[in-house]
Amino acid sequence: MAKVADLYYQLDPWKIVEKGFDKSRNEVSEAIFALGNEYMGVRGYFEEGFSGNSLLGSYFNGIYENSPEENRVQYKGIVKRSHFMVNAVDWLKTEIIIDGQRLDLNRDEISEYYRELDLRSGLLTRSFQIRTKTNKEILFKFERFLDMEQAQWGYQKISAYTKSDTVDLELILGADFNSEHVSQGQNFWREVKKDTVGETTGILGETLTTKQKIFSGFCLKNNQSLSSEVVTRDKFIGRKFNVKLDSDNYFEVEKYVTNIVSKTPVATEKLWQEGIHDSQMQQQFSYEQAKTNQKIYWEKVWEKYDITINGDELNQQGIRFCIFQLQQTYHGQNPTNNIGAKGLTGESYGGLAFWDTETCCLPFYLLNNLAAAKNLLEFRYETLSQARLRAHELDCEGACYPIATLNGHEASDLWQHASLQFQPSTGVAYGIFHYMNLSQDTEFLHGHGIEMLIEICRFLASRGDFSPTGEFGFFGVMGPDEFQMMVNHNGYTNYMAKKTFEYTLQTLKEIIRTNPTRIGELTSELLLTQEEQILWKKCADNTLMLVREDGVIEQHDGFFKLPHLDIQKIPITDFPLYHHWSYDRIYRNDMIKQPDVLMFQFLYNQDFSFESKKINYEFYEPKTIHESSLSPSIHSILAAELGKNNDAYDFFGFATRMDLDNYNRNTREGLHTTSIAAAWMNIVYGFGGVRTDGPILLLNPAIPASWQDYAFKITYKSALIAVNVSQTHVSLTKVTGPDVKIKLYDNTVTLDDKVYEVERVS
Repeated sequence: MAKVADLYYQLDPWKIVEKGFDKSRNEVSEAIFALGNEYMGVRGYFEEGFSGNSLLGSYFNGIYENSPEENRVQYKGIVKRSHFMVNAVDWLKTEIIIDGQRLDLNRDEISEYYRELDLRSGLLTRSFQIRTKTNKEILFKFERFLDMEQAQWGYQKISAYTKSDTVDLELILGADFNSEHVSQGQNFWREVKKDTVGETTGILGETLTTKQKIFSGFCLKNNQSLSSEVVTRDKFIGRKFNVKLDSDNYFEVEKYVTNIVSKTPVATEKLWQEGIHDSQMQQQFSYEQAKTNQKIYWEKVWEKYDITINGDELNQQGIRFCIFQLQQTYHGQNPTNNIGAKGLTGESYGGLAFWDTETCCLPFYLLNNLAAAKNLLEFRYETLSQARLRAHELDCEGACYPIATLNGHEASDLWQHASLQFQPSTGVAYGIFHYMNLSQDTEFLHGHGIEMLIEICRFLASRGDFSPTGEFGFFGVMGPDEFQMMVNHNGYTNYMAKKTFEYTLQTLKEIIRTNPTRIGELTSELLLTQEEQILWKKCADNTLMLVREDGVIEQHDGFFKLPHLDIQKIPITDFPLYHHWSYDRIYRNDMIKQPDVLMFQFLYNQDFSFESKKINYEFYEPKTIHESSLSPSIHSILAAELGKNNDAYDFFGFATRMDLDNYNRNTREGLHTTSIAAAWMNIVYGFGGVRTDGPILLLNPAIPASWQDYAFKITYKSALIAVNVSQTHVSLTKVTGPDVKIKLYDNTVTLDDKVYEVERVS
């Protein structure tokens, strides 16, 4: 693997620490130190401003804009206008003037720089000492955090100290809708209203084309009881303090922020009054109370979700960072939210949700927070009508889920992805199947679930076709390996479609047996016919899978004849390839972007023999460049299963620290949410050997040679199970919940109130 770690942050099991300021790494650190609570997210930019390279990013889940221009390509099926998560109000906006000199870490002489993200409390702190041109020294400290339960609330605190003679400080703290969406090079907000009501200073902005609104209001409390004056500019409102700072006093100001979003049309005055009321409610709690509440919240999270590793400081820090970011990105707060490819940490990929949600992110929630997992699927049900429209645009029937979306409509204007990739549709079907394995939520399956499955099958049957010799498959598609396009019989697409047909037909049989009234409803409301069910069975029974005599599954028809490229000879400076290679150059060889055959062998793991997984891993892994963030973890999980311990461990570290160590040299664009979720799978599904694609939970724990032991918890059938693995033993403990049956090393065991311990199988 040609990619290498760029180690920078201090090692600590519970913190991400930056000692000393490196300007060249500023944008990477802005992503690493991002905060979020699913409702909103904010990059770790300097609130006082920074004249060097910076992406000032403040985002709200589901708040988006349309691309400024329509795609001039007018062919049917090609998206005419994209949409993206829009950079929104800078509610941390701060200006600091010291003796007439504006604070700017890009120009100022600073020392003792320190920044820390505490994973146990969600608190981000930063401090440094500045020497002014008048030879005065001032120590500044900054804090910020987001409320994880009252998600519309955010907090900021700024402190200033000096041992010098009197320093004149001017501070302006406010809310600013002038943020530029950097990738589009423009601002997408208009000011609707701003005013001060009591202790609350507020502003309300509206997006230019989608007409979504955000209220941002704040209250300031300072330790010197100084009065402040209102400052207004276009799309900005703030309050200004003038401070005389000397060695006998220090200045401290706390900012209580309320951000209220409206994704659907709402009257300005109604949203304004809601914002003012909510801000007044927030003011009833002290800053320290709010900070303590967040610490308690995170303590509960870590009590249930923590993964401990003894003997590996790098990956201990890495996996906790991943779990922290997963919880920040999504925890099931709202079924109209989904998980963007960069979460709420950057503009790359437009904040859009991809097929990774159901295949890589969902497992974390299935085994930790089942209600959140269901909400992710409910998002797909709420956007079913948009998926139907997309299928129609592609001259097909049923529902085609978009490759990239925020609002349910296809956002990708790259036709080779939007019109050729059907992983989202089969991914939704897989997500329903996977959720049912762990929830037994028949009401959901027979309700929203079966409606989605029927429409997905209709799409697959109409998009696929039969060859002259009678085999069913898909022609002119792109599988997960996006380095190959317009291929026929992609193995992933064919196999996932086959499984979707079979699961849908199985579910319909179950509904006929247990709930015949529901079949009548499906027949009348969805116009379900016996003829189309016969067609789906014919498609499933005749799906073509290209398999060589030795058991290697051909990724697509003709893959074995492609020219070979030695990926180890690609210079590190060529990454990411999309930025350094011409687009067509990527498609002319057998280099693989991410797992394709190996991906469906992971998802439907128990469908394939050990021998099949082994021979396909050994054939495809050397050809894979891991240009996708989900790739290393899937390889690590399969490597652990196959006993390839060195591969498993190497890929594991790559996943847990992809962003912390900037492996792909693009962390500055935002965190890789898929890699973060897959890193968790690395331990639970990889070393832990957990499998959830069958009727009973399987565990086949392994352990890297360098680790002393590791431990994790999962929730299965309402039972919280603690798993501890050492070099010699495996112990399982039912922490809470009912007794539950699982399979450990091929032995079915019942977990009750006793600790179950066995020798580890090598």
